[in-house]
Amino acid sequence: MKISLFRPLRAEVLAVCLSLLLVLFFNMPFWQRLYGIVSPLDAHGVKMLGLAFVLVTAFFSLLLQLLVWPKIGKPLLTALLLTTAGVSYFMNQYGVLIDMNMVRNAMQTDGAEVRDLLTVKMVLTVLLLGGLPSLWLWKTPVLYRPPLRELGVRVVALLVSAVVLVAVAMVGYQDFASLFRNNRELRFALTPTNYLQATSSYIKRVTAKPAVLQKVGEDASRTAPWSAGSKPRVLVIVVGETARADHFSLNGYPRQTNPQLARIPGLINYPDTWACGTETAISVPCMFSALPREKFDADEAKHRENLLDILQRTGIQVAWRDNNSGCKEVCNRVPTEMVFGDKNPAFCADGECFDDILLDGLPQRLKALKGDAVIVLHQKGSHGPAYYKRYPKAYERFTPVCRTSELQKCSRQDIINGFDNTILYTDAILAKTIAALQAEPAVAGGMIYLSDHGESLGENNMYLHATPYLVAPDAQKHIPMVAWFSPAWQQAAGMQQACLQQDSKQRYSQDNLFHSVLGLMGVKTALY
Repeated sequence: MKISLFRPLRAEVLAVCLSLLLVLFFNMPFWQRLYGIVSPLDAHGVKMLGLAFVLVTAFFSLLLQLLVWPKIGKPLLTALLLTTAGVSYFMNQYGVLIDMNMVRNAMQTDGAEVRDLLTVKMVLTVLLLGGLPSLWLWKTPVLYRPPLRELGVRVVALLVSAVVLVAVAMVGYQDFASLFRNNRELRFALTPTNYLQATSSYIKRVTAKPAVLQKVGEDASRTAPWSAGSKPRVLVIVVGETARADHFSLNGYPRQTNPQLARIPGLINYPDTWACGTETAISVPCMFSALPREKFDADEAKHRENLLDILQRTGIQVAWRDNNSGCKEVCNRVPTEMVFGDKNPAFCADGECFDDILLDGLPQRLKALKGDAVIVLHQKGSHGPAYYKRYPKAYERFTPVCRTSELQKCSRQDIINGFDNTILYTDAILAKTIAALQAEPAVAGGMIYLSDHGESLGENNMYLHATPYLVAPDAQKHIPMVAWFSPAWQQAAGMQQACLQQDSKQRYSQDNLFHSVLGLMGVKTALY
């Protein structure tokens, strides 16, 4: 008896087959996490895994039966298989979870970052994991009954899936209630429901009716100016990218990743500083917002004034210079330069630029200033996975280096070597920024640096960032922060270096930036 791989199938049978395919081959991250939670595999653990398998299969079967209809069924299922294969690749490759913020992060990623992620392995994975099942799907005839009868059978099939779902849920109710309540990350690991739900939420938010811009700090005004004849104050805020606090030698990291900053007199290091997000799309607008992390919402922030608006309203000159993927709506109402697509061969090649381009023209800008100013420099920093592209060759001190975006092909040490070289380069950028401020005698200069978030470098097989904050490791939330103020600034403002150094050991977060900058720039408001 010859068995054909492409034998005709009823629609409900096809839905079950594809459900099993999704459960068994597209959801390794989900089963790995679940196994880690229920292990060791005693009788209870085996029961939990078995019930979860039936529960997820019935759930997927119910969903897929809603898609399998004449003419539209195969195109919809093909799109689902190929997309899910791509999502599954990234989850397996980098250990990421998928929620709405991850979708937002993906939508706002620039072209250079996309190129870093598009690898031969990814293409092969999508072709094998998604393409082969799609080929089987198109070669398999689907037998549909007359319309009314097909509808009746489909209702029965849906009811059967629903009954199985309810039955399994009742049998394991206490266990599942506890499991999903205490391990919320599981729902971010189950694909395709994770990215479908996240994408739906993202689309609803971005297509919502535009809100009226909410004014913030309308009472803001300048306090009494510094003593007559004092220099204008110029604060440079360097917003870092993906730097980890525990890879700064200033914080005790055994490798010398901050050799230049360590030699700068008066530098203030803040070793216990925390991000309010694990991705740029959240952390950057959050750090410039008047709202603390617990009350911050990225979508509301688009329609709400921030720190830069308040500074500009009081007459302070504000400028944003960006070598990343944009300011995430923060700089919408202030003078802005996006330099990440520049063609200057001194700084740029292959469609992206080294962070030295942020400092190009800074001395001339400082010399031309006529009053107080805040300049924001947004780094490319340590953005992965192609760490080796983020620094000039002269800064490749730690070797060998991983030279592919397929991090699984590299040893963890080679990945760390590349990342540490990016920190070494950031150290140089910050030292050059301070040197430029020191070299301009007409201004009293200051600098604050803080990274937007951290980065996972293979701990627990997790890479990159953007893990949901609730379950994100400290590596993605504990960030470096340093500050420096010239003697002229400290003298005019009445700062005491010893006091600053003593207070730097306290716990801080990106929530502190808003209020600190208002105070430094002499802005008075009820928000302060």
